[in-house]
Amino acid sequence: MTKSVKIGVLLANLGTPDSPTPKSISRYLWQFLTDPRVVDLPRCKWYPLLKAIILPLRSKRIAKNYQAIWTEQGSPLLAISRQQKDALQAYLDKQNIDTQVEIAMTYGNPSMQSAVKNLLKNQVERIIVLPLYPQYSSSTTGAVFDAFANTLKEERGLVPFDFIHSYHVDENYINALADSIKVRLKPDEFLLFSYHGIPLRYEKMGDYYREHCKQTTIAVVNKLGLIENQWGMTFQSRFGREEWLQPYTDKFLESAATQNIQKIAVICPGFSVDCLETIEEIDKENRENFLNNGGQSYQYIPALNVEHAHIEMMGKLILEKLA
Repeated sequence: MTKSVKIGVLLANLGTPDSPTPKSISRYLWQFLTDPRVVDLPRCKWYPLLKAIILPLRSKRIAKNYQAIWTEQGSPLLAISRQQKDALQAYLDKQNIDTQVEIAMTYGNPSMQSAVKNLLKNQVERIIVLPLYPQYSSSTTGAVFDAFANTLKEERGLVPFDFIHSYHVDENYINALADSIKVRLKPDEFLLFSYHGIPLRYEKMGDYYREHCKQTTIAVVNKLGLIENQWGMTFQSRFGREEWLQPYTDKFLESAATQNIQKIAVICPGFSVDCLETIEEIDKENRENFLNNGGQSYQYIPALNVEHAHIEMMGKLILEKLA
């Protein structure tokens, strides 16, 4: 690839509120929870419930959690995403690839629309979309595709594009996870793989997210040489009353001590960036959950974030599309 062809790269992730205030969070949640990829209930029933009850209550409660983790650079997800963007840009520059990397959030800012417009304004000749969801789900990767396609509807002159569907068993991704675990996992710790959940109904409708999670887990377990009683896999962050993928992370941790699991390390391989669901839910709430129910020690193994192996993996995924 020569410098004559300019490549636009979109690092796509879920998104974040603009500030840790109930008003800002309510605005963000409205965009998130009205996406039919996320909640597919009939609008006539869902919207009134969302406006009258869910948003007012949930926004106030979540605001306290966001305020506890907010940084001078904004939410952790946005701050780390900016670092990823700069690191990936530097990596591709070293490869002598003429690229422009942009952050594109499905919900909130910087929006997918603004990211695409920035690329087209700078006359990129090709776009590569990298959703930072290793395991495909219609509610995450599918939502990124929708947001990207909707933005393109406004453009008359479409440039060629590639969409990276998933990388759940990519060798560089598995190695990065395994190496991150190796330097942190203690010999007597049980390793728990916790993935963000989805409604069980979505799986029955054809979403194969659980299978991707299993494949990632088994690949890492094999790389680490763990045996059956040294690890487990669960799903976190469920919302609402319907059944989601099980086993549930919080329920597992409540009863882990009764299964003779006294020391545990938790990793969330589906999260490429630490955010509210890892920092607050996993590292704080579920730590307390485990320790208050008889557990002796608990550690959260951070997301890959801006580790060199993670950035190099992203770069190689991009280079594969340019080969």
